Amino acid sequence: MTAPLDDQRRRIDAIDARLLELLRERNELAAEVIAAKITAGLPVFVPERERAKVAAFRDAAATEGLDPEWAEDFLRMIMSSSRARQSQADFPCAPGGPRRVLLVGGAGQLGRCYGRAFAASGHEVRVLDANDWDRVDDLCAGVDLAVVTVPIRVTEEVIARLAPHLAPTTLLADFTSHKEAPLAAMLAAHPGPVVGLHPMHGPDVGNLSKQLVIACPGRAPDAAAWLLDQFRLWGLRVRELAPEKHDRVMHQVQGLRHFVALLHGSFMRASELSPADVLELSSPIYRAELMMTGRIFAQNAELYADIVFADAERRALLLRFLAHHEQLADLVRHDDKAGFIREFEAIGEFFGDFAARARTESGYLIHRLADRFAGTEEDPA
Repeated sequence: MTAPLDDQRRRIDAIDARLLELLRERNELAAEVIAAKITAGLPVFVPERERAKVAAFRDAAATEGLDPEWAEDFLRMIMSSSRARQSQADFPCAPGGPRRVLLVGGAGQLGRCYGRAFAASGHEVRVLDANDWDRVDDLCAGVDLAVVTVPIRVTEEVIARLAPHLAPTTLLADFTSHKEAPLAAMLAAHPGPVVGLHPMHGPDVGNLSKQLVIACPGRAPDAAAWLLDQFRLWGLRVRELAPEKHDRVMHQVQGLRHFVALLHGSFMRASELSPADVLELSSPIYRAELMMTGRIFAQNAELYADIVFADAERRALLLRFLAHHEQLADLVRHDDKAGFIREFEAIGEFFGDFAARARTESGYLIHRLADRFAGTEEDPA
């Protein structure tokens, strides 16, 4: 006996199968695009092309009676998959042809990430790790670029040890997450071109396309132009910034944010409130916040300690932050709801138009998170 919905479900399954066939066909065309881009030396990510494609797709979806927001999500997932596939293939090489690249600390996760990208663009990649200093002269011979990608606490020491082995024409760079001190160390130790770099992503990204890297000028910026061009060919967004401004912003973006995560996780632990207990009853917005906190504690503690305690200025900021907390705690001590409202409204004015934008963008993230993961936890019973 045929169930009432059997026919409709069979038709839906058939449509889904056709969608998969079309996606496979699109992937094959994307592979042809990859080959053409490599030949022409074109970047992985072209913002203008993506904006035009998304706008046209939204219009076409509306014409078909479909939700343009949903259609854009669908298209962006497909394009992201295409970029990920491209990242597994070869990349175009920056003008001037392949270079010799030395990654100091290149056996680490971030070093391996960029080592793969350099190699995929045809550059010769060498790695100098902790046990390779007896070969430092051989590894440094003829290199065009040396990138120091080691823990913050040893960065300046490694720069001082490496620099005497580099030719005066070698471009020296670092991947450290604070910039003033490492940049000063490179300028003092190396007479040649210098640039400070900070990739604003972890080593676990599926591909470099659309990720951000900050470049702080040091010496002879023209000598670093090919490297920034190479980043753009990989699809990276490059933002050039003075090292002082970089560090002032990073005190908030990294140091303070990671310290707040420590406070959050530590208080949950002291309260014996497990993530599982919270997730079972959490709203989508708190789930998102807990995920941002929890992901930090799945990583290396020494790395985050280096970031939080990067320098005296950052530690002073954290102490000011704790003192400010103590001031706001007076509102709780005195049951001062009116004071809370005044502070809340003052912050709203300070945030200005960003508050409305944040509500819209976070709402998007929260709804997608709820759609994807809500109800996926195993029943504790």
